[in-house]
Amino acid sequence: QVQLVESGGGSVQTGDSLRLSCAASGRTLNVYVMGWFRQAPGKDREFVAAIRWSGRGEYGGVPYYADSAKGRFTISGENAKKTAYLQMSDLTLEDTAVYYCAAAEGLVAGHEVSRQYEYSTWGQGAQVTVSS
Repeated sequence: QVQLVESGGGSVQTGDSLRLSCAASGRTLNVYVMGWFRQAPGKDREFVAAIRWSGRGEYGGVPYYADSAKGRFTISGENAKKTAYLQMSDLTLEDTAVYYCAAAEGLVAGHEVSRQYEYSTWGQGAQVTVSS
């Protein structure tokens, strides 16, 4: 079983930056995708970004972003440690949400990393509040 622990949420002002961290533990050998999703008040949970490794030996990983995250957010991670980071910059009021880290086991096609059903494990969520 895989467990995820997120950290780094908080309250910031518009234009500020924030970094979220996610660490997977347990039986992580087959985790090849780690993603970030968010849920704003009154809205459905949505994809933000993901990092995908094609094998156990791959170091860097391939990043994927939702349109709302492109140019402002950067996802990175360490395959060997099964960690993922979401660096968020130029935050806006619309970025206020609970951010969830998720892990997918097995190989996931690149065009599927935004699909929530691909992820079998979810973190507890980290609140990010952006105010003006």
